[in-house]
Amino acid sequence: MDNRTGKIYKAMSGFYYVEADGETVECRARGRFRMDKITPLVGDLVKFSDSTEGKGYVTEILPRRNAFVRPAVANIDVMVIVAAAVIPVTDPFLIDRVTAMAQSHDCEVVICINKCDADPADKLFDIYTKAGFNVIRTSAKTGVGIDELSACISGKVCAFTGNTGVGKSSILNAMHPGLVIKTGDVSEKLGRGRHTTRHVELFKLSNGAVIADTPGFSSFDIDQMEMIMKEDLQYAFTDFLPFIDNCKFTNCSHIKERGCAVLEALDNGEIQKSRHASYVRLYEQAKNIKEWESPDYVKHSAK
Repeated sequence: MDNRTGKIYKAMSGFYYVEADGETVECRARGRFRMDKITPLVGDLVKFSDSTEGKGYVTEILPRRNAFVRPAVANIDVMVIVAAAVIPVTDPFLIDRVTAMAQSHDCEVVICINKCDADPADKLFDIYTKAGFNVIRTSAKTGVGIDELSACISGKVCAFTGNTGVGKSSILNAMHPGLVIKTGDVSEKLGRGRHTTRHVELFKLSNGAVIADTPGFSSFDIDQMEMIMKEDLQYAFTDFLPFIDNCKFTNCSHIKERGCAVLEALDNGEIQKSRHASYVRLYEQAKNIKEWESPDYVKHSAK
């Protein structure tokens, strides 16, 4: 069996579908990955051995640019967070949770406000444009903003995420007709969509982008997402960065200290109130992280 290099394009039920030299090989992971508590992720560049039957084994995970726990993807250039101001309405805290996670992994963020034909989501648009994010309004139904979003992610490896029912799959179908990702109806009673994406998979678009369509998340899933240590959290809120070094104390938590430049910027309207509220909420959660649960101890990145 040959040792080859390829990229994992789909992971499902313990099988990893590795693309190399124009063909896809169905692989299992070697047992040592389980012993080391390392899981191959969609987007990973890997070494694998294959047989003439088109099956093989992942033998090595090459160094990652980044890796995410939820969504479970690696080597992502752009995280596209899809939100909406109509059913299901996106809580800004969910957006802030994902932007913090993405930016702590040096991953570009694009916030896509979908269903703008029904509601332009002026409040969300105002919050995140003022916070310095690239915000694009779209409507998968009318096509508004689809070309702008397509140009923004052209040639990049992207993960689409957002609460279930906001239209991730519909946007991908609008950008690339014929992709035919299954979409689901939104439950009016529950205010959220029915899960339609059962696994993580990469799709190639005609603009050169490679897209990971991922399971949606909701407020019930938020505790399963990767946490950021409280010492590092301030740096994941990039709208705080111009003010952090001006705080009176170097160990400022930016919550209630006197002489805090971040709080001063908040009072002056230079930092959005909802953004700071999300930071405080995440900081309080991060205080409960045990040392062994910190990112330094989590073996989700390849060695």
